[in-house]
Amino acid sequence: MADKTGTNVLTGRSLVTAITSGVMSGVVISKPWLGRMGDPSTLMIGTLTSLYDVGAVIGAVIAAFSAESLGRKRTLMVGAMVLIVGTILMGSAYERVQFMVSRILTGLGIGLITSSTPVYQSEISVAKHRGWQVCCQLTTMLFGLMLAYWINYGFYFKQGDIQWRFPLLFQVVFAVYILLLTPWLPDTPRWLMRHDGSSDRGLIVLSKLRSLPLEHPMVQSEGNDILQAIKLEAQEEGSWMDLFRSNGISAHKRFYLALGVQFMQQMSGINIVTYYAPTLFQSSLGMSSRMALLMGCFLQLFYILASFVTWYTIDRIGRRPLLISMALGMCIVLVIEATTVATGGTGASVVAVIMVFAFEACFTWGWMGCVWVYPPEILPLKIRAKGAALAAAADFLGNFLVVEITPPALQNIGYKTYIIFAVLNLANAVIVWLFYPETGALPLEKIDELFVARENEEENEDEIPAWRRVQWSVVAKAAMEVRKRKLRARESSEISSSEMTAADEEGYEKSTDGRVENGK
Repeated sequence: MADKTGTNVLTGRSLVTAITSGVMSGVVISKPWLGRMGDPSTLMIGTLTSLYDVGAVIGAVIAAFSAESLGRKRTLMVGAMVLIVGTILMGSAYERVQFMVSRILTGLGIGLITSSTPVYQSEISVAKHRGWQVCCQLTTMLFGLMLAYWINYGFYFKQGDIQWRFPLLFQVVFAVYILLLTPWLPDTPRWLMRHDGSSDRGLIVLSKLRSLPLEHPMVQSEGNDILQAIKLEAQEEGSWMDLFRSNGISAHKRFYLALGVQFMQQMSGINIVTYYAPTLFQSSLGMSSRMALLMGCFLQLFYILASFVTWYTIDRIGRRPLLISMALGMCIVLVIEATTVATGGTGASVVAVIMVFAFEACFTWGWMGCVWVYPPEILPLKIRAKGAALAAAADFLGNFLVVEITPPALQNIGYKTYIIFAVLNLANAVIVWLFYPETGALPLEKIDELFVARENEEENEDEIPAWRRVQWSVVAKAAMEVRKRKLRARESSEISSSEMTAADEEGYEKSTDGRVENGK
């Protein structure tokens, strides 16, 4: 049931976020829209587009204040209502100021929705399905992005304001879907146990999410883990300052990781393609408006097909290897892209188009799903809602910077724009290798224990390889814990969990720990 619940809420969020982002790709080259906005300069087009991200940052910050007190699902509902108002104002805009205000309102709604959904999803899912569910979100998001591109292409042949008004207003459909669906969703067990004063309702919801009886050992064990984590995190009075305190679990460092990974996602340069693919095809490769829109449509279709690979890899390979390898992949692709754009000619243009497709493949395999699942996984419960919301704000802030500078950058420095983002992707890979521990396969509560154990351990530096000493020490220890859990999962598949006593399980875990530590 958890899989279905998580996938339903992610579906609405993904579709509305993707369409809201993708629809502007066709609007910004629509002649009726350009005329209605007073024939704006490239800088003003960037501003009109990126004001959405200003609103999203505001929405994410508001979610940081409200998500813990209101709960995840009520924050989703408020975001959907704001989004509906903003979308109607945007689709009915008759001058530039109204359009600017509506972009901010639309972004505000998206900020509330986007900040709350990953936290909701992570708190209802079992560890082994968290990555898979985010990949469902990813593919659904890309379907929405493709839908936006094809709607833009279909209405390109219409004359008058309907060419851009209908694609903008179409976003309302999925905002209404979220608004109608969310009241029927349960609050998360973790939120209920923290705010109810009793664990009863939380345990009931947990048993239904796992499709197991309330008395089942797995339900009771997971419930106890949640209560232990709440107790651990409640040792000090909660406040905004907890974002910048260790609290015995390195909470502040984990908050910085969450901020960093979401900001780095935007520094990859993905929204050059998401927002401006037709503009890119026109300005860099000299395509007509019609051909640029059509090529953008096929690009998004390929994007969806590429995303299915991540369904298999995100939980099997893990977050960290995908983030590092695909950042390096995007770096190489962007260097080739810059070279072909600078060279010019028919052959170079064909290679340049192929590189755009390759860039989107690398991004979706590494930096789409992993980035949205990582912050709720790495953050402790005490600051999870605040931290995930502010991490989403960092994502939108990076998005604002990229969307604002892209049109003038492509116009003024051309191919050098791709070189800038190639260097940023190389930096992303290095930063992840140095500081980001693996979180896949670990229950959320066990991640807290990993950090507690880390502070009580001393390492013999002579036993650490020289190349690993530059890394944050928890990176290696997290990798070891993941290996332990994968080994246990393989071996315990042969043992019936209903027949294993608590003592047997404790002895089994100790023996597994010994084998992993001895390299077996």
